[in-house]
Order: sequence, then structure tokens, then C-alpha cells
Amino acid sequence: MNSESNEDSLLAALDEDQRLAAQTLRGPVCIIAGAGTGKTRTVSHRIALGIEKGVYAPNRVLALTYTNRAAAELRIRLRELGAAGVQVRTFHSAALSQLQFFWPQLTGSLAPKLATNKAALIKEVVTTKNLRLAEGAIREIVAEIEWLKYSMVSPSEYQKLERTEVAGLDSTVFIEIATEYEALKQSKRVMDWEDVLLLTIGMLRSEARMLAHVQQQFRFFTVDEYQDISPLQQALLETWLGEREDLCVVGDPRQTIYSFSGASQSFLLGFESRYPNAEVIELNRNYRSGVQIVDLANRVAKYSELKPVRSHTSTPKLVAAQSAQSEVDLCVEEVLNALQNDTPPSEIAVLTRINNQLDPLEQALQAKGVQVQVRGAGRFFRRSEVLQVLTALRALQVGELTNPLFIEVSNIVSSLGWKSNGSRDEKWLGLNWFFEVLEELGENVSLDEYLRELQERERSGHEPIQNAVTLATLHSTKGLEWSHVSLFGLNQGLLPISYAQDEDAMAEEKRLFYVGITRAKDTLTISWNAQKPASEFLELK
Repeated sequence: MNSESNEDSLLAALDEDQRLAAQTLRGPVCIIAGAGTGKTRTVSHRIALGIEKGVYAPNRVLALTYTNRAAAELRIRLRELGAAGVQVRTFHSAALSQLQFFWPQLTGSLAPKLATNKAALIKEVVTTKNLRLAEGAIREIVAEIEWLKYSMVSPSEYQKLERTEVAGLDSTVFIEIATEYEALKQSKRVMDWEDVLLLTIGMLRSEARMLAHVQQQFRFFTVDEYQDISPLQQALLETWLGEREDLCVVGDPRQTIYSFSGASQSFLLGFESRYPNAEVIELNRNYRSGVQIVDLANRVAKYSELKPVRSHTSTPKLVAAQSAQSEVDLCVEEVLNALQNDTPPSEIAVLTRINNQLDPLEQALQAKGVQVQVRGAGRFFRRSEVLQVLTALRALQVGELTNPLFIEVSNIVSSLGWKSNGSRDEKWLGLNWFFEVLEELGENVSLDEYLRELQERERSGHEPIQNAVTLATLHSTKGLEWSHVSLFGLNQGLLPISYAQDEDAMAEEKRLFYVGITRAKDTLTISWNAQKPASEFLELK
């Protein structure tokens, strides 16, 4: 097949708007991609087309994603399109790779190790201050420290802000804890994931030779989920870019749902202000959901309307349960009905606003013999066999590998009971996942790169998908879709959450509702406990 027919083939798979985006090869480009509009297809074909036409060299393209799940999907798509040489990473993974490469040259020693458990370090600090805090309070402190660093807010600036009280502590005590947390990390010579970004920025901006190396390596940038970028990530992106403008960003202002961790949609919405000559292209043809589901999404998020492509019709079901237990029972019944109608378990999801809502659902479904997978709770990475493999892999870093990496991984998982023809139970699937990740990374991946990927997947909650009914919070569902979705607990105080007091917080809660709706392909059920006020979001016009 000649080059011209390759280009025709790449474009033939796209609709009119996707094709325009794919053919706009030089930046700055901003693609506003609504839910289910084929953004990954568009981005992958755009990069592949640029390589096919000779505009991009594959090894000079850096595609940045928000999660490892998205990175893996884009990497596979590019490989299928013949563009396997492109670097596809999360911000954290790209920064860590550069930090670990340059740090020894700068200091003569290895980069600090990653701290895998912030909460444990915070507990150490809290103990020295004679404070007794519950696990929930520790998690609040961890989240606020992450917000502080992703937002690039200094301690002195923080105390001038009107932030909601964290873990029942006034801002002075919180800043003391945050400051001592930083000191404790330094004494242990460890860094957290936010430090990875901060240290990389500082290193590159202070070392012209290293910055020139990176800018020579990467010329063309693509950023996915740009509506959720934080000031810290934006600062790193601008460092990588320098004065260049070969940047393509893809995002949807209707899906900004991570403001609590420093994300700001202002970078997406203000893209034309920063780049006056930018091309802005909208993708609004929704290929995922049925007509009535798209109609409901349009009524929730009044931005640019999504246009349904599928003719499938199924009116979203609104269910007012008579009690909390009744809502659980009705939800279980919905799941069982979907299973009886031959919907695969992996195509069914129950989504909630907070983790605590998932517990009674998990128990009730398991009591009916339904296998479930709770996403976003980090359970997979706490399983004993997964921890054992990770420990064994880290031990290999001490010396030189005597075998190819695939053989080393095979030896480790086999010693824990994995067999190629073994029964595909939960343990087997957990061990087999290590092969799947290795295969996704492609040939010639190093042990260090492999471990970085595994650690990054743990950070971003990128767990293997099982043939089970998914239980998840709305925040952990970005980029996912299911044939049948139940949105559970649509009560005032849960969605919107009780502490969403101002206009911005309420707008974000509504965007969460929109994200939940647009995960559904065929059928959607929305339920609430009628003993309490229903969500104001259900008063749709």
C-alpha cells in the first residue's frame, strides 16, 4: 500500500469533524471533544497521519494522558496504526523518567525513591504532634497537601485563602503538618508524585543543558483530558514546550471533575487567549449512548449539545425507592435483570458519589452470587500475590538481569502458582496482569521502565478489568463505558455532596452527574431514597 492510500485509509475511518482535527497537524490546536465523540480515535489517527505525511518523526512526539489506562489505550491504537515509536505517558511517568535519567548526572547519586504511602508518613507527623486523627482525617490531610502542591500555592498564600477546614484543624496546624511532612520525606530521602513534577520543573529550568536535551528529544506534544490539568502540570508542559507552539490539547469543559486536586478548566477555556492563532475544533457526534441518554446529558450540561449517532432508544429510568435498603434491593434487581438478559457482567456498572455507598451494594450483590469488581479502592494492589511480585521485581534492580525481562517475570509469577493453562480464577488473573502490562509496553522495555509503569498504574488506580459487575465512584469512571449503568444515591447531600456550597462547587457536582450519565451506552437507571430529598439535579427542564 502506497503513502497516499495509507493517508486515505487513516482519514476514511473518521467523520467530518474528526477528519478536520486529524488533518490540522501543526499547533497550536484545541480539540473540544464531548463524551463518546471518538477523541482517542481522532488523536491516534492525527498522530499516525502526521507520521505518514512526514510532518512528525515518531520518536519526537510525546502524547500525554491523565491516567495509565488512557495511555495504554492510545499506545495500542497507535501500534495498530503503524505508529509504535511514539512516546505515550502520563505527566508523572514522563517526568519520573527524566528525573531518574538526569538526577545522577546532576548529583552523582540516584534520584530519591518514591514514597508509596503518603498516609503512613502523615501519621508519623501527626503522632509527633500528639494528635489523634481517624483514617478519614488522615485522608483529608493527604488530599489537601496534594491540592496545595498541584495548585502551586505556598504555605503563606494558603493561609490567606478561605479553604474549608481540613480534618477539623485550623489552617496554621495544617500548614505545620504539611511542612513537617516535607521535612520527613527529605530525612528519609523519598519523594511523592507531586515532588516528581516539581523537581523535574526545577531541574530543567535551572539546567540549560538538560532542558535543551529534552526539547531536542520532543518536538510535538499532544495532551489528553486537558480540562483536568493542574497549574503544576501546566508549568511542566510549558517548560517542555519553551517558545514552541506545536501543541494539540484535547478536552471537554463538561467533564472537569478534579478541582479538589488542583485541576483547572481555565487552561482549556483560555487556550485561545494564550495562543491567539490556535485552531479550535469541536467534536460533538456521540457514538456511545442511545438517543434519550444523550438528550438527558444535554439537559444536564448546557454547553455545546451532543448529537446522537446511534438510533438505539431506551428512556432513562428514574426510581424513587421507599428506603435505603429498598434502593439497594432495587439496584440489585436491575443488575440481575441485566444479567438475565444476557448482558455480560463486565458491561454492567453501578456508580455512586462516595466510596461508602458501595459497601452495601457489594455485600448484596455477592449474597446473590454476583461477582463484582470495586474500582478505585486500590484493592488489587494490596493483594498478597501482587505485592509479592512487585517486591521480587524490585529485588531484581539490585544486580544485573541474567535473563530477558519476560523470562524473569515468568519465573516470578510461576513460583507463585501461575500456569499458562491454569484456571482463570482471581489469583491467576492478578498474576497474568504482569504479562499484560509487559506486552502493552512492547519489546525492549527495561526493568526500570517496567517498574515505573507498574508504580504509575498503582498511583492512577489503573487496575485490570475483570469479567465482573463494576462498582465505582463517579470520579474513577473517566474514559470508561458500560452497556447498562445504574446511578445510585441521587439524593441531596450526596449528589450534590453536602459540602458543595458555592457556585463553582455545585457546577462541578453537576459535571459529575453528566459524566455518570454519559458512561451509559444502552440503558440507564437513576435511583434515590425517597425518605430523603431527591437531588436538585433531577429537576431537569
